[in-house]
This record gives sequence, structure tokens and C-alpha cells, in this order.
Amino acid sequence: MNIDLTNKNALVCGSTAGIGRATAIQLAKLGATVTLVARDQVKLKETLIELPHDKGQKHNYFVADFTNPQQLKDKVEVAVSNKIFHILVNNTGGPKGGPIFSAEPDEFEKAFSMHVICNQILAQAVVPGMKEADYGRIINIISTSVKQPIDNLGVSNTIRGAVASWSKTMANELGQFGITVNNVLPGFTATDRLDDIVANAAKRMNNTEKEAAEAMKNLVPARRFAQPGEIANAVAFLSSEAASYINGINLPVDGGRTKSL
Repeated sequence: MNIDLTNKNALVCGSTAGIGRATAIQLAKLGATVTLVARDQVKLKETLIELPHDKGQKHNYFVADFTNPQQLKDKVEVAVSNKIFHILVNNTGGPKGGPIFSAEPDEFEKAFSMHVICNQILAQAVVPGMKEADYGRIINIISTSVKQPIDNLGVSNTIRGAVASWSKTMANELGQFGITVNNVLPGFTATDRLDDIVANAAKRMNNTEKEAAEAMKNLVPARRFAQPGEIANAVAFLSSEAASYINGINLPVDGGRTKSL
């Protein structure tokens, strides 16, 4: 099974922490040359140093804030003028939690822009090169909420579902060019984002964060939270030649928590 990514270029968004950082490291371990994208230059430089370069890769980064789609467009256009990207990993932090009824309209607009519009900008930038290379992998890290909405994440449930539909439609259009588009759906994963969710759950349930975390783990057949690297492993496989006939899917990596098939 060929999961060697030598001579492949990967663009990884949200790559200075959590799942994005773990994904960047894993792709580099497999031989890919990685371009990191995030808004914090200090953290980008720190992550860049951590990337393996055993196969002579020259990793780099660019700074972009996904609340500013035009800035992202300008930056990625410069990046694709210098190289073809074979792999795009769309990964953006989710909207804040809360009931959907309480959400302000501008929360939906901001989240739609950060997730759907920015994904579209990135895809339009990298796909011409993927077509030229006859190889492309677009992987969107979203949420199990596209299969089973999660309580108290109203805006996120809505926008993640929009990304899933965007992705499936893109997969249908691009498959003929050797480009696959898939979604990875992380379950509860040990990241800063999960820390916030646990803290909010503790407040709602009027108990400790430790108790809230244990209650959440009990919802998972594996009885634990995932590590970011476990999500990254799924992304790495979908990025590889071995996954060439997997297209347009939602892949839960959730320890079995999602109830639906």
C-alpha cells in the first residue's frame, strides 16, 4: 500500500495547533513538503521548526486570517504561483457554542465566510495545479455533527453541514481529473477547542470539568478522547495514492460515538 507522499506538496490550514498541527507533522513524516497556514506568525515559525524534513523537504508558511477572505485569496495566489499543491487540508476552528435560537445572524455570516467561502477560495486556487499534475486530494476537517447534530453547537452544526454539501458537490465535479474531495469528522479530540466545550458543559451541568469530561467519554464506545495524531492518520491516508478510489465521503474518526451508519 503506497502512502509515501514524497514529491507531494501539501497546504495545511489551521496548522499551528491541535489537529491541523498534527496533520502537518504527519504529512511531513510521509515525505510531503508542507506549507503551513494560520494567522499567528510566531506560532507558524515554531511549528515550522517541528516539521520533519528527512527527505530534503523545504517547508514554509504564509500568514492568513480566515476572517479576511480577500487577504487569504491574495496570499494563496502568491503561493500557487510558485508551486503546485497536490494536497489541500481545510481546517478552521469552529464557531462558538450556544443554542441555535440564541445565535445572532452575523454569527452565521461570519462562520459561513470562514468555512465555506475560504474553502472555495483555496480550492479554486489549487485545483488548476492538481489537474495539471493529475493528482489532487482535498480533505476537509469538519465534525460528526454533519451526521448527528451536537447539542449546544447550533451555528457550528449549520455551517459544518454546509461544508459537507459543498465538499460532496465538489467531489462529483472533480473526480474525473484524478482529484478526490473527502471529509474527516473528528469526534471528541484532545484540543483547546475540546477544553472549551468541556468547560461549557461543566457550567451547564453544574459540576466539575473532570466530571463533565468523564460524562463525555462515557458517550464514546472507546471510553476516551482521541489524540490529534489519530485524526491526522486518517487525513494522511486520504492524502495518499492508496486512497485514490475514495471520493465524496464523510469519514467519522470518533471512537464509535456517532449513532448513525
